[in-house]
Amino acid sequence: MVLLPFLNVENQKAMEGRTPASGFSTIVDQTSSSNQIMWLFSVFGGIIMCKVAYDLTGVISPLVFKGFNKLESVQKFEWKNRGISTFHALFVAVASYYFLVVSNLFDESAQQKFIIYRSSASSNTILAMSLGYFLLDLAMIIWMYPALGGPEYVFHHGISMLGIIQSLICGQAQFYNFIVLFSEITTPFVNLRWYLDVVGKKNSMFYLLNGVALFVGWLAARVILFIFFFHHMFTHLDQVKQTYWTIFCSMLTIPLVLAIMNLFWFWKIAKGLIKTLIKFTRHSHGS
Repeated sequence: MVLLPFLNVENQKAMEGRTPASGFSTIVDQTSSSNQIMWLFSVFGGIIMCKVAYDLTGVISPLVFKGFNKLESVQKFEWKNRGISTFHALFVAVASYYFLVVSNLFDESAQQKFIIYRSSASSNTILAMSLGYFLLDLAMIIWMYPALGGPEYVFHHGISMLGIIQSLICGQAQFYNFIVLFSEITTPFVNLRWYLDVVGKKNSMFYLLNGVALFVGWLAARVILFIFFFHHMFTHLDQVKQTYWTIFCSMLTIPLVLAIMNLFWFWKIAKGLIKTLIKFTRHSHGS
């Protein structure tokens, strides 16, 4: 990895009674040759797994939806691309839940080390694999631009990769990265809505139920969870201030930008759900 952030070489506060090492030596330890090799394999592993998900989606989809082969080539490509994003969303959501809730990696009572500095080989691996997904998906978006998404998707992927890369290189703020990655749990509902629209099930009860699930899931994972994110960051500001200045600036800006985007999309989801509910109400009264 050669994308090192501009280094803050001031010493960090002492932790666990030890003399703090310089910021430069911390990054040198984090970006050792063995770590770089592990990250590289993990990134490629993430890309390969997403490619497998892409191919499996192409194999399974005609068995589930008979009209798949009649779709236009661009629709087939997006259909399989959404299979990748669904797989990645479930993968990182499960992994994030494990690190945030099940394991003691970020349990403040489990160790004295500041939560902002905690990382492990497994957490680094998951972040690198997620980076592989974002790289592959961004390449697909650019290749098919704007069929798979406009500038907001390019921007979203760009700042997501920036946060992951910095966290990997410095070994800091991984707790907050996993909170953001857990919010990807809403992606399967977004993709399912698109699938139902393509197969002509936009007026079905299943479409309505998925819309309700998307609304509730988005509210929980991308609105309320982000409120917790900012509350936790504020109450741990003494630790956050000790991160490298590039990460500190990113933590003040990237989550805020993502939160604004999430609120905008939540407003659109709410409008769509209300429109669908009105349509179903009128249909039921008419029948």
